[in-house]
Parts: sequence; C-alpha cells; structure tokens
Amino acid sequence: MLIPHDTRSALDTVVDLVNTAPERAGNDELRDLPSLYDFVQSHQVSGVGELTHADLAAVQTVRARFAGVFAAPDARAAAELINQLVAAAGTTPHLTNHDGYDWHVHYFAPGASVADHLAADCGMALAFIVVSGEQERLRRCEAPDCGNAFVDLSRNRSRRYCDSRTCGNRLHVAAYRARRKEAAG
Repeated sequence: MLIPHDTRSALDTVVDLVNTAPERAGNDELRDLPSLYDFVQSHQVSGVGELTHADLAAVQTVRARFAGVFAAPDARAAAELINQLVAAAGTTPHLTNHDGYDWHVHYFAPGASVADHLAADCGMALAFIVVSGEQERLRRCEAPDCGNAFVDLSRNRSRRYCDSRTCGNRLHVAAYRARRKEAAG
C-alpha cells in the first residue's frame, strides 16, 4: 500500500492523538494547554497560533470521535464518522510545499483552529484507508493491558500489537514461560 508522506504523517498523528486518551493509561495526556502545545509541536502541526482552553476542549472532542473510527465495526460506520468530522471542520483542500516537504495537500482552511486542522487532515488520512478498502487496518492493540490504537501497514495485515518490542515481546515471553513451566511439570 503506497501512502504519501502527508497521509502517513496524518495517520501517525491521529494514532498518537487517540492514544493520549485517559482510557489508555488512566491519565489524560492532553489534560492542559502545555500538553496540547507539546503535542502540536511534536507532530509539527503547521499554522497553529495561540492555543486556548477552548482549543483544548475541541481537540479532546475530536480525539473521542477519532477513537470511534478505530472502534467502528465496518467501513460504513467508519465512513459516517469520518464524514461528520471532515464536514464539521469545513475543509478547504489546497496544495502546499513547506518546511522542506514536496507538494502535498492540506485539507484544513487557512487559519483553521487546531481541532479543525486535525479533524480535516487526519480525517482525510483515515478516509484514504477506508476508500482503499483497508478499514480493518485501523486496529487496537491486542495486549490485554494496552488497547492502543494503531494502523496496521504490514504487508499481510497481520500486526496484532501497537509495538512488537513492548506489547508483542511481553506477551510472547509470557507464553514461552508458560509453555516451559507446563513442560517442566
């Protein structure tokens, strides 16, 4: 599956946004303005000015709606949620080349709020996945104590864990130890 840089970046952003929710780690990683500024900066969200508490609340709302896309039972349900997000953001697609990146499409209107920016760009990235017939790639980690969102971009769509080095290894080691213990009697 060939995914352009801007779409891949938006997919990474939406996954990280969903994974900031308090359901994941018990604490909200977007609980205040400094954490929102950190998120915006670390994900290089362009065109964002001064952030307010209203922006924080709006991003938290958008985050919850994106979580619904990852929980959608089928492509139709995911498409409905994505359509609502993108329509509410008032998308205005335009081509741009900034910060050393070649031409790509921004879907948010110039001067859009950070929530509308995320809803438009990340919503369109998720739309790309659904339109490609790949909605089942939008997953949650199967580790019992995790549940992080991720996009399975593996060739054979077989990824089960958000990170094979942490969740995957931990479960594989536990299964190995259980087999050894059983074999030892």
